[in-house]
Amino acid sequence: MAAAAFDFIIIGAGSAGCVLANRLSADGRYRVALLEAGPPDRSIWIHLPIGYGKTMWDPVLNWRFYTEPEPTMAGRRIYWPRGRCLGGSSSINGLIAIRGQPQDYDLWRDLGNPGWGWSDVLPYFRKLESNPDLGDRPDHGRDGPLRVSSIPSRHPLIEAVIAAAETCGVKRTEDFNGADQAGVGYYQLTTHRGRRMSTAVAYLKPARRRSNLTVITNAHATRLDFDGKRATGVTYRAGSVEHKLTANAGVILSAGAIQSPQLLMLSGIGPATHLQQHGIPVRLDRPAVGQNLQDHLQLRLIYRVNQPITTNDQLRSIAGRLRMASDWALFRRGPLAIGINQGGLFTRVMAESETPDIQFHIATLSADMAGGKVHPYSGFTLSVCQLRPESRGQITLASTDPLAAPRMQANYLATDFDRRCTVAALTYARRLAAKAPLRNLIEHEVLPGPDVSDDEGLLAFAQGNGATIFHPSGTCRMGSDDNAIVTPRLALRGLDRLWVVDCSIMPQLVSGNTNLPVIMIAEKASDMILEDTRSVH
Repeated sequence: MAAAAFDFIIIGAGSAGCVLANRLSADGRYRVALLEAGPPDRSIWIHLPIGYGKTMWDPVLNWRFYTEPEPTMAGRRIYWPRGRCLGGSSSINGLIAIRGQPQDYDLWRDLGNPGWGWSDVLPYFRKLESNPDLGDRPDHGRDGPLRVSSIPSRHPLIEAVIAAAETCGVKRTEDFNGADQAGVGYYQLTTHRGRRMSTAVAYLKPARRRSNLTVITNAHATRLDFDGKRATGVTYRAGSVEHKLTANAGVILSAGAIQSPQLLMLSGIGPATHLQQHGIPVRLDRPAVGQNLQDHLQLRLIYRVNQPITTNDQLRSIAGRLRMASDWALFRRGPLAIGINQGGLFTRVMAESETPDIQFHIATLSADMAGGKVHPYSGFTLSVCQLRPESRGQITLASTDPLAAPRMQANYLATDFDRRCTVAALTYARRLAAKAPLRNLIEHEVLPGPDVSDDEGLLAFAQGNGATIFHPSGTCRMGSDDNAIVTPRLALRGLDRLWVVDCSIMPQLVSGNTNLPVIMIAEKASDMILEDTRSVH
């Protein structure tokens, strides 16, 4: 059967892919195909903010990856959830709207990426955002596709954390996305009227009525196709049947920091020796494909509360669950409309750092792990992570089976600085919990617990209990040097009409949650791809 022909083919309908599908099809000039390995985003648990706890383990909506045993983390395999449906991880994430620090993007620029400094990317952050609460500020937007909302109600636990942080010299803020990230307060969320605003909802849904956009779900890309150095299309599998699509203008890989490098390697683009070990003909020797893997390591301190004011209490009783359901159904408010992490804190704990180097996610519930069953007591969680880890991991092939997961090695806490920052972060969290008025609500610390009393014990706790906070990045790094995978215009170096647009292109992980930065990257990439395409036609 003849391959279906398009101008652009986008692989991956996640945080970046849905943006690209909208922007590249907008003027009707180009025929665009969007491939997604997972199903449509029809589950109610996707659209209900607190449904994060359900989708965290869903085998249909989640890839449910695991790292290799991590020598630096007590030999544990770390669970890595990633979205597998329209909207990708924006359909299953914690909904937190964080851009990172202006200094992050200035560093990208200084690392050999002109056009990626803060002044270059800020217009795209404004463009993507519709923010009714902060949209009048010069660094926010009011008319973008993505709704960003403030949490309307105050919570006694979050208020206690804020007051305790203020005694530590951290100012209260309502905007972590301005010129200065430092502060403590409530997060803004990618929600609208109590429902999740994934990129599938914000960008793809309004574009699907266009006749020049074709969305194909349950379609797993297995190989990129080429004519010499030019990308000409994609082979994908739907069930047991292989299909081909051809691309006149080019192919855009937006499968994420795990699967974008995997598909490149399966297509013969990567470290030559590694590809040859798997019997894959080498199309382009790029040793750095899959390298430079970075992630934020989450350290969760759990506290038992002496009052029934936590989400644990609401979820444990029938009356509490009914109240939550009615609050959402009638008023689109309450825990169902918010998700899990309401409060945030950015501060500096290392003398070497000039800007905040740790971030807190403050949850009004507690469980053995993120997305797990809540504890049978009143509890809350102070989750802290190091923002700019030095440790680097890698993605490599486990086999030539395109449906098999690649090998993921995170190498958390592999450097002395990361270990020192981790101990300092845990120490700061305990200091925060000991400050009034927060200490007045705490019955006792459950984890790490009173037996952990020194730096050695805190580090062992981190190694034995730390987990991802879901931000793998950097495996197809952009840059101007010979080892970079893509150029600053996100075109794959050494090949034609092939782009990578997702978290993998980050040269260094941003200081915060990655969803908004990826949407910004896709907005900017859309402009660059259209400019580059029109210049050759």
